[in-house]
Parts: sequence; C-alpha cells; structure tokens
Amino acid sequence: MANMLERFKAKKKEPKKTMADHAEDALFREVSEEVKAQETYDFVKKHAKTLIVIALAVLIAVVGVQIARHHAAAAKLRSAAAFESAMQMLDDGNPRAASAALLKVAESGNGGIADLSLFNAAKIDLQTGDRSGAAQKLQQLVQSGNTRDFRDLALVNLAVLNADSMTPGDFEKFVAPLLTKRSPFYFTGLLFVAQKYLASGDATTAGTWLDKIINDADAPKVIAAQAEALK
Repeated sequence: MANMLERFKAKKKEPKKTMADHAEDALFREVSEEVKAQETYDFVKKHAKTLIVIALAVLIAVVGVQIARHHAAAAKLRSAAAFESAMQMLDDGNPRAASAALLKVAESGNGGIADLSLFNAAKIDLQTGDRSGAAQKLQQLVQSGNTRDFRDLALVNLAVLNADSMTPGDFEKFVAPLLTKRSPFYFTGLLFVAQKYLASGDATTAGTWLDKIINDADAPKVIAAQAEALK
C-alpha cells in the first residue's frame, strides 16, 4: 500500500508537459523516423545488387517448384492414359502390343503406375506361356519396384513360379522379405512356407509355421482357416 502511495505522489510531482514540450517530442519523432528512413535507404542502396540477386533466387526457386509440380502432374496423367490405352489393346485381343505398351509406361513412368504396368506385362507373359519373360519382369519389379506392395506381390508370384525347384530351406530364404508384418503379404508368406515343408513331408516344421498364423489374432480369416485345415 505504501509503495502505491509513493508512486502516486511521485506521479503527482511530475510537471505537466507544455505545448512546447509536445511540439519538441513530435519534432524528435519526425527526425528519428527520417533518420531511420535514410538508414534504410542507404542500406538498400549499398546492398542493392545483393538484394536483387536474393530476390531473383527466391523467385526462380518458387517458379521452379511450381513448374516441377505441373510437369509431375502432367506426367502422371500421361502415364495413366498410356496405361489405359495398353489395357484396351489387351481387351482387343492384342497381348503383344499391350505388353510392349505397358513396358514403355513402366520405363517412362514412376511410382505405382510404373509398378502396375510392369506387373501387368508380366501377367500377360504368363497368360501367353512365356514363363521366362514373366520371371524376368517379376524379378525386376522385386529388385527395383517403386512401392513395397508391388515388390512383395511380385515376390509372391515368383515364389509360386519357382517353388518346385527349391528345397524348403531355400524357399524360406527366398520369401524372407514377406516374413515380416511390414509386408502386406506376411500371412501369405507364412502359409507358403508351411505348405512347402508339408510338401516335403516335414509336418513338424510346417506345424510351427501354421501355428504362427493360427495364434495371431490379426490373421485374415481365410488364411487362418486354411492353416487350421492343413494342421
């Protein structure tokens, strides 16, 4: 309370500003603003070239990003249109032309559309009896596909093609990328390995793999039912 009274008294003792004082303050502010304006002008004049270069660099970067986005969007549209055209060739009964067109999309496109094109080209090879060509395209997709979904899908198909020529141990190593829950084909991979061991007469090892499916609450019902039946 005492402090408040002291501050109040001190404030009362402060002399009131006269018109001359206010005029002097206004003049001081005006001069101060002019000085700041002059300093800004001098700075800009001194560093004009640098500032222009920076401004141009920012402008070029912004325009570059916009151009890149535009071209990326246009490229996706072109790839999608080319893919549709290739699939229409297949529907029209021309698988060779369709396969060639799909390979062009796979080579020039990117992302999922490129993977989808390469996968469909491999499917056409399988449908026309070219197992070697299909295996080559699927292997390419496994090694350099843009998306994990298609890389693993290609590996599933390669496993089916090559299963008969592998021992159970080799097959297990071959499908190892599928045997993790990060793969969308995790449970499919488990079932494949179990079936391979069953086919070789090793029911004990097969049972271990089947139990991984049966005891996992996340296992799809269809695959879990298959595992139960094989068990």
